[in-house]
Amino acid sequence: MNTREVGEKLVELCRSKQSHQAMETLYDPRIVSVEAVADPGGKRETRGLEGCLAKGKEFDARFEVHDVVAEGPFPHDDRFAVFFKYAVTFRPTGQKSSLDEVAVYTVRDGKIVREEFFYVPSPGA
Repeated sequence: MNTREVGEKLVELCRSKQSHQAMETLYDPRIVSVEAVADPGGKRETRGLEGCLAKGKEFDARFEVHDVVAEGPFPHDDRFAVFFKYAVTFRPTGQKSSLDEVAVYTVRDGKIVREEFFYVPSPGA
């Protein structure tokens, strides 16, 4: 798959709330994932598919996702960007909110090798 095809497949899976499937099928085993900020006691960078899957499970444990809007992909050479908007409930408090982010992905040999997330952190989340 080329960069655009990888992006289209990722967006399709994310829109149908299948982000774990996207990771398992589209990510390189040595992927590097970089968050805008680290969670308390956490780190900004995660390396490897297993680490990304674990990070996804942690997100699912903290947030109930009601809706996902994914716009894109917007390809550029070996990278593409996606705009995400999530309607979520923060499980510990029951507070509903929206999470907006831009994600930039780098593709090599038909697999995502790097992802970077850009967002404003939610207070208390």
